[in-house]
Amino acid sequence: MTDPRMTVVIITRDRRDELLHVLRRMADVPERPPVIVMDNASSDGTADAVAAEHPGVALVRLDRNLGAVARNLAVERVATPYVAFCDDDTWWEPGALARAADHLDRHPGVASVTGLIRVEPDGAEDPITPELRHSPVPAPDGLPGPALLGILAGASMLRVSAFREAGGFSPRLGFGGEEELLSLDLAAAGWWLCWTEDVVVHHAASTARDPRLRRRQGIRNTLWTTWLRRPAPDAVRRTATVLRGVPRDGASARAVAEAVRGLPWVLRERRPVPARVAFGLRLLEDSQRRSPARRYVG
Repeated sequence: MTDPRMTVVIITRDRRDELLHVLRRMADVPERPPVIVMDNASSDGTADAVAAEHPGVALVRLDRNLGAVARNLAVERVATPYVAFCDDDTWWEPGALARAADHLDRHPGVASVTGLIRVEPDGAEDPITPELRHSPVPAPDGLPGPALLGILAGASMLRVSAFREAGGFSPRLGFGGEEELLSLDLAAAGWWLCWTEDVVVHHAASTARDPRLRRRQGIRNTLWTTWLRRPAPDAVRRTATVLRGVPRDGASARAVAEAVRGLPWVLRERRPVPARVAFGLRLLEDSQRRSPARRYVG
């Protein structure tokens, strides 16, 4: 029986073998959710392989790389109340989708449930786990887990109505920390974001990536999100922290230059978060500064 509460959305580009592995894993989960694959104009035969090996998957062949915005287009097609995102190198453990949906069923003020990520091949907890498990963000009693001010897109289930209300992922950010802006907009609208230990997602990190490009995009997007949503004093302090923590090389310099070139649109679209969200962000600064998962490498 298909669980009618959720749809799984996977975006991919030029990771045919990894994606096929993920689809085989997702075909075995007991929830039997519908799966939408958004192919970001792959050149390695990804789309043809999905069509041949997984004919039950809803495959969308995009004619150009839309990055994270491909998730927005997928959610437009979703008819279930919840959407679970995968990357093409992450998959949900059997039963995890149902548990995440149960949490959302029981807590109508929660927009997202992010799961515990176990890193393959040994299943160790992702280095970001302590930061999520011990999140200091104030929250009301009765939430399914610690409150967050950020989601991990490859390991989260979201309420479709909240995702649409917040506008989805920004077309300006592409990849690399693109979740932070959406998360802050959800929190600013009054939604809760949570982490739960009973929802498990596995991550077999793909080697088919350009680490310097990812770092450059991550630094740029962190700066843009900081300037777009944090109150001015907090934005200045956060900017200084980010710049102190980046490697001193050409990739970092290009990231900062790209961020500065974006200042005209950033200032036009700047909308600082409410005081309660800004307070939560300040509480997170120390753990984020010490987190090994947030070091800019590559």
